Amino acid sequence: MEYEQFFEEYIHSLQFEGRYRVFADLERINGDAPHALRHHSDGVDKVVVWCSNDYLGMSHHPEVVQAMVDAARKYGVGSGGTRNISGTMHSHVLLEQELASLHRKEKALVFTSGYSANETTIATIAQNIPGCVILSDEQNHASIIQGIRLGRTEKCIFKHNDVRDLQEQLARVGRDTPKLIVLTSVYSMDGDVVRLSEICDLAKQYNALTYLDEVHAVGLYSSDGAGIAASLGMYDKVDIIQANFAKAYGVIGGYIAASEKCIDFIRSAASGFIFTTSLPPGVAEAARKSVQILRKDPEPREQLWDRVAYLKNKLATTSLPYKHSESHIVPIIVGDAILCKSVTDILLDDYKIYVQPINYPTVKRGQERLRLTVTPKHTHEMIDDLVVALEKTWERLELKRAA
Repeated sequence: MEYEQFFEEYIHSLQFEGRYRVFADLERINGDAPHALRHHSDGVDKVVVWCSNDYLGMSHHPEVVQAMVDAARKYGVGSGGTRNISGTMHSHVLLEQELASLHRKEKALVFTSGYSANETTIATIAQNIPGCVILSDEQNHASIIQGIRLGRTEKCIFKHNDVRDLQEQLARVGRDTPKLIVLTSVYSMDGDVVRLSEICDLAKQYNALTYLDEVHAVGLYSSDGAGIAASLGMYDKVDIIQANFAKAYGVIGGYIAASEKCIDFIRSAASGFIFTTSLPPGVAEAARKSVQILRKDPEPREQLWDRVAYLKNKLATTSLPYKHSESHIVPIIVGDAILCKSVTDILLDDYKIYVQPINYPTVKRGQERLRLTVTPKHTHEMIDDLVVALEKTWERLELKRAA
């Protein structure tokens, strides 16, 4: 095996398909969102970012920043180890109490990322409950897929948001077989929302545990930012809530919230939790402060939804092929990886607009797209400029329009 040749050929294949990822070298300056400084071979430009997951700009919130600074000065920058050795700090305990309260659950457990929370929790349940079957929506995140793989148990992939298909698979598996239904509340590529009430009714009928990934919903939905389950009044219908701090809360880290017995089981059995160094206390304190602010203050959400509505209304006056969604996520379909990269290059180089192309395997081939995420920091004027730039780019490249 010529290892270097293998690496080179793999990269060449990505470049040929137009799927080679180029990372923009950005500086997001505190207080200047949604702008960022872009470093490139010809110098530095100021660009407007349209693809951030920092949905509410909370990473720049003065109180959140101050919470991290104060904690770092008080506790240092590291946690001291894994939770079971020396890395459980009072900051973690307080954060978990806040999260349990937010989701009306008995307990919560913090992980180093949302990916880790999904992968670890799902794998641990699958590995330890005898004969457990995982039923997963076909559009669930890669971290969920990886958790299912690591679980090494029977899996059933049901059609996206298709309640009838799920019911057929539940009936085939049988009521007496242990089951975990894994869902996402807001699917991040199309922006559609889970049919939670109907699926939870099925779970009760067939005696299945329910696991809901709320990473793209917490902070944004319900009066206190608790997510889609809360907005539907279904706190008690979902067994395990999973989410993270890296999106609307503007920090990093992930968590689950569930019954006390379930959390104690994961804490005691999950290799991905037991053997991972815990979050730095500064991160935990910043996350807790962000959760507290968004539980009490609806203004950031109100500003977000104003901007989302304005963007969708502007797009509706064009023939750009955007996908209608009931969420804050606005996809615009290009349908070709090379063209998708061309679109984003033109937007960046000619209009100082940064949006990353979304290609396979994140979406299916032929579904390549832009994924726009507007924030409260974007102005109506910025949105106007974005839509004009999109129109001119579509015309320049002679791209397909909406039917």
